[in-house]
Amino acid sequence: MVTKSKKPANHPLAEYIERLQKGGALLPDSPDNVLEVVGILKSYGVVLDAYSNNLIYIAEHQFLVFFPFFKYFNGEISLQKLMRHWWHDRINFEYAEYCMKAMMWHGGGGLDQYLDTPEFQERAQAVIQAKFKNNPIIMGLNQLFPDFLTEMLRVSAYYTGLGQFWRVMADMFLSLSDRYDRGEIQTIPQVVDHIKQALVADALKPITYAVKIKDQVYDIIPKSAGLTFLADTAIPYVEAVFFRGTPFHGTVSYNAQAYQIPLDQSRFQYGALYADPLPIGGAGIPPTLLMQDMRHYLPDYLHEIYRRSLRGEDDLRVQICISFQKSMFCVTTATILGLMPYPLDTQDVSEQTANQLYLQKWMTRLETSRLEDVNQN
Repeated sequence: MVTKSKKPANHPLAEYIERLQKGGALLPDSPDNVLEVVGILKSYGVVLDAYSNNLIYIAEHQFLVFFPFFKYFNGEISLQKLMRHWWHDRINFEYAEYCMKAMMWHGGGGLDQYLDTPEFQERAQAVIQAKFKNNPIIMGLNQLFPDFLTEMLRVSAYYTGLGQFWRVMADMFLSLSDRYDRGEIQTIPQVVDHIKQALVADALKPITYAVKIKDQVYDIIPKSAGLTFLADTAIPYVEAVFFRGTPFHGTVSYNAQAYQIPLDQSRFQYGALYADPLPIGGAGIPPTLLMQDMRHYLPDYLHEIYRRSLRGEDDLRVQICISFQKSMFCVTTATILGLMPYPLDTQDVSEQTANQLYLQKWMTRLETSRLEDVNQN
């Protein structure tokens, strides 16, 4: 005899809880939504590939560099590339750094905890000594301000942590596009399942960090630290970038007396799931950089849909942002399902109750998000 789980009572987003319990997703299943989500994730995958490569390059080759003028060049400096850089005919790596800083500021996960341990301090000092042993000025500075150079290595650790996380995500989204092209992906639940399976497959992928000084390699985050992809980069990333984010300049007042920014970081709701797409394109709005990057790599079938819209390409970044939010709700669905305390089809009443409470907590956090908006588009 099959025991049916209790319906969520009086929750504003009860219909989404029921949808998830039935194997659905936060985004409704339709051919248009599938095309939009897969298309935008293909573009996003290309951009993430570039972001990932650059973040890892900075961590491994620009660590403890006080003025890293050429950090976005990945070690390949030429006049032509410099001119393209100045003309902004390039990938906007600044957005990757924005996400990295958001992760570091909000913290959470094993990476954040490890960077406050005596082990990290010891390994950081070993790198600092090796890097500047023949530079008395910098060594003197390190004596006067012992946390300064160590903090620079903490930032470098976040560069590589986010870079390694995005390496997995880029491959995941590009393989999703390949499967869609082969006709293997036809529904939103299949999109979610693809993402969930990839997250699970790489859940225990080690997060490590080592730098080379002359001929010697120094481990800053050794494998023995036990940091892994899912717990120590993916979940903190979702928390920091999907949910919390940072207030966009020009859209809210930073005046403490205006009370437009919560005092408690945990109450921030400026992440990708909450952001209004309309300001995209305005100065000081970091996602504008991401949308600008993605517009260069849109698959033809998605770009054509945007061209046929009411405003054509006049609001292309806004259209990309709306599609991007739809795709991020698919990623969020995969995360929710992947972290479920018990299987969805469990017949144990106590396990069903635990799943129910778990889903209600997620939906409570999403009450003020763009969830209902993307369901109406």
